[in-house]
Amino acid sequence: MAPWRKIERDVADTLGEGTLWCPRDGALYWTDILAPALNRLDLASGAIHRWAMPEPLGWVAANRAGGLVGGFRSGVARITLDPLHIAERSDPEPHLPGNRMNDGKADAHGAIWCGTMDMAETQDSGTLYRLAPDGTFQAIDTGYGVPNGPAFSPCGQWLYHADSARRVIYRFPLTADGVGQRDVFVRFEEADGYPDGMTCDAQGFLWQAHWDGGRISRFAPDGRLDRTISLPARRITNIAFAGKRLDRMFVTSARVGLDDANEFDGALFEVDAGVAGCAPGTYA
Repeated sequence: MAPWRKIERDVADTLGEGTLWCPRDGALYWTDILAPALNRLDLASGAIHRWAMPEPLGWVAANRAGGLVGGFRSGVARITLDPLHIAERSDPEPHLPGNRMNDGKADAHGAIWCGTMDMAETQDSGTLYRLAPDGTFQAIDTGYGVPNGPAFSPCGQWLYHADSARRVIYRFPLTADGVGQRDVFVRFEEADGYPDGMTCDAQGFLWQAHWDGGRISRFAPDGRLDRTISLPARRITNIAFAGKRLDRMFVTSARVGLDDANEFDGALFEVDAGVAGCAPGTYA
């Protein structure tokens, strides 16, 4: 038996991304950046709801004050659902109108780490930011083609982040002031595809999605490849652990750019990973 199942639904994502388990809502959220749309899967009932968004939406995070926070093309905004309301955006890059938010995640301390990129993917104009609880942006690292991640080690000492365009996953030591000097954690070969979204499990291993690689991989804290799980979609984009015990893994994919897309490209999958994940952070 395959260690995965496709979550049946009527709409396949153009570019599924931004997976988020929200214990407060008992739901998995994920984005379709290019539709653009926000999706929600209720884990108890299996019901899926989809909201059209006014512009590309790369990621969402739970907001401790209620609702969500989302990374749009034009900046970060608070989002409430039922009925849908999106607050005014806060843009860290008004001087770069061709950029958009791509991937992001809240940490255990209430901050959000998020990356920007050139929408046309022709310039290395992306930056990794830390969005503090007071709403200020701190530029952490620059020169990204396609930033993806981040993920946080359960020990709280490490931040993982990728530049998909360069086929490299970086690791940063987390400090009281931000991060220390980055190093290369894993470098992908051409046959691996490109590193995309990621998450850590409770044992401190990094789970990595392979865009154009048709699989997810688990890497040990020393960078050693532990195992891989193949999936029937080619462009695997993001990973999240969900459920009360954080033992249900969900994986997104994309069909953008595939002239011969199959029934699995752009699907949401549930994967039997055999391990539990870490509790998601919320924006403070």
